[in-house]
Amino acid sequence: MAGMRERRGNGGPPGWWRHGPPARWWRHGPPGRDGRSDRAGDGDEDRRSRWPWRSTALLTAFVLAGSGFAERAQEGGRVALDPFARVLLLAAGVTLLWRWRHPACVAFGTVAAVLLYLGAGYPYGPVFLTVAVACFGAVVSGRRRVAWAALGTLWAGHVLMAHVLYRWLPPAGDPGASWNQEIVAATWLVAVVAVSELARTRREQWARERAERARAARRRADEERLRIARELHDVLAHSISVINVQAGVGLALLDSDPEQARTALTTIKDKSKEALGEVRQVLDTLRAPGAAPRAPAPGLDRLPELVEQAASAGLAVTVEGEPPALPPGADLAAFRILQEALTNVVRHSGSRNARVRIDRDGGRLRLRVDDDGPATGADAGGRGSGLAGMRERAAALGGTIEAGPRPDGGFRVLAVLPYEAEEDR
Repeated sequence: MAGMRERRGNGGPPGWWRHGPPARWWRHGPPGRDGRSDRAGDGDEDRRSRWPWRSTALLTAFVLAGSGFAERAQEGGRVALDPFARVLLLAAGVTLLWRWRHPACVAFGTVAAVLLYLGAGYPYGPVFLTVAVACFGAVVSGRRRVAWAALGTLWAGHVLMAHVLYRWLPPAGDPGASWNQEIVAATWLVAVVAVSELARTRREQWARERAERARAARRRADEERLRIARELHDVLAHSISVINVQAGVGLALLDSDPEQARTALTTIKDKSKEALGEVRQVLDTLRAPGAAPRAPAPGLDRLPELVEQAASAGLAVTVEGEPPALPPGADLAAFRILQEALTNVVRHSGSRNARVRIDRDGGRLRLRVDDDGPATGADAGGRGSGLAGMRERAAALGGTIEAGPRPDGGFRVLAVLPYEAEEDR
């Protein structure tokens, strides 16, 4: 439903739509636990600024005109309309201006005006529509019992006047009403209640659907933020690790071997440029959501480049097996997992050698990264955010990550990723 917004101030309880139907809840605020619209906060200001002028004016004009036609049709059987009758008709119609702000008062106010109108012997006519509209508003506003009580009062009052008090009420010589007429009147009242309850149910359903769509949108936004954060972590962690190692080499060799220091500085420049490009690519998805990326996402076809970067950081990497052709999502996840695993070796292992093995087992890709250790650093036990990111990537594809020390003192990362097989490269 358009215009829905959350109340500020005290707020509403979770699942508030279950406690009462939200009639014009985008104006009044969500209903409370007793089924009534919350009267605090922005709802008060909104109610004061909105009035159903047009519908009330049209309905009042229709009631006045229709009652004139009813007077001519029932001439001789009922009392002719006089100024008091027109005042009652006008009061019953104008009262509907407050039907969204004070539904209980309006429901009983219209019932009182109609009973006075009937008790004075005036013609039957469209005046009953004012009660129907008032009680409809009360039901969809969450005041269901008030609406039922008002309709019951109208029917009981009519029964009392038509079967007991008619001898003393105008017009003179009125024979009273038959019980068939009362059955028809009761059926009319039940129809009003049924339509009102149907409208209330539909409004509750729309509110639930709207709330579910909002929750789904928030979930998608959270997932997208997590994906971007994971991409940034993977890009920056790997690049900064290489830059850190090369900076240490450059500082150590600055005086003794300037040429080697120059090579290290060149590696830092190239790696930082590459990292900036990848970060820009990730951030482009934030600046232009839905737009096509400017550069293809990295995949296992860049594994030789990854090995070369690791070598520039002092890590010798041996690759066994050929990477298969993978769907884009699985290809990116496999590349990032290998990148993070090799970055962890550079940062947390005393070994300067690593082995990467790529196997295919049916529709599953197995990636294994081993180093000989020993582990160094506080985050070497497999509890860092990098390993958590790898596990999230694998879980998103329905795969698994196993990471931990080997019995011989090294460390192993084993990733199993299901994928739909494509034609090999």
